[in-house]
Amino acid sequence: MELPDFMSYANKFSQSDFVEKISRIAKRAGSKLVYAALILYYTLQSDKISKADKAMIIGALGYMISPLDVLPDAIPIVGLTDDLAVLVYVLKKVWTEVDPDIQEKAKSKLSKWFDEDEIEEIGDLFKEER
Repeated sequence: MELPDFMSYANKFSQSDFVEKISRIAKRAGSKLVYAALILYYTLQSDKISKADKAMIIGALGYMISPLDVLPDAIPIVGLTDDLAVLVYVLKKVWTEVDPDIQEKAKSKLSKWFDEDEIEEIGDLFKEER
């Protein structure tokens, strides 16, 4: 899958829109997408991350929030595939800057929407699913 120009979506990001969207789509999106989004969201709030990395994160989260993307979110099963690809791509780029406390905070937040079995599915975040 070729990634879209997610940086053009930076103006779509806002904290309130992020929280609203993630709450609305959590179960349908799956624990892996939600976990990646939460890690990026919490990393964005860190003062240890560069402005360039923050810009990339904002673009990725804006892409996730936007209803206008390559695969519309309303399409069952595949509708969020492009969102996950963008989130994981950016997460790989900033991974060395992601504090273990942020990973734990994101994992802890998953319990709001998922049970233990579903949380275990996050497994290797960077492993592509087929």
